[in-house]
Amino acid sequence: MIISLVGYMGSGKSHISKILSDKINFKLIDLDKEISRRNKLTIPEIFEIKGEIYFRKLERETLEEILASQENIVLSLGGGTPVYYNNMEIINNSSKSVFLRASIATLAERISKQKEKRPLIAKIPDEDLPEFIAKHLFERNIYYSKAQFSINTDNKNPEDIIQEIIEKLYL
Repeated sequence: MIISLVGYMGSGKSHISKILSDKINFKLIDLDKEISRRNKLTIPEIFEIKGEIYFRKLERETLEEILASQENIVLSLGGGTPVYYNNMEIINNSSKSVFLRASIATLAERISKQKEKRPLIAKIPDEDLPEFIAKHLFERNIYYSKAQFSINTDNKNPEDIIQEIIEKLYL
């Protein structure tokens, strides 16, 4: 079984996937880290050197390879992964997808501390982040909402979120 965590940057995909994979003894794969490892470049470097279109092609190829696996995997996806090509369709066809939802205020607070690691927001002033996130979420929620399960992560500790995932997936 593959469990794919989808959601906007800062929704907790990376953090939750680590704890969840340990708890249920599944292999952990972070899609962005796997792309970086294979290409020997960070995601910001790939964006800067090759551009976003090139990155999205790499992302799709890597996603397809992982989803074809017969292993038990918790897969943490990039925030934009479900938006491109028919990625959300193949994610749903090849895995159990869980949308980790968070409010704009929560997301802005979390990602403002990680701007150097996030090429899409690196140059956006903190005071403009909530508006940027709101516009982005408006565009992306149509894809995120196609996930098979949805969990609100606001004001919940990781253990509660993980328990909710386990209950929804009957693990």
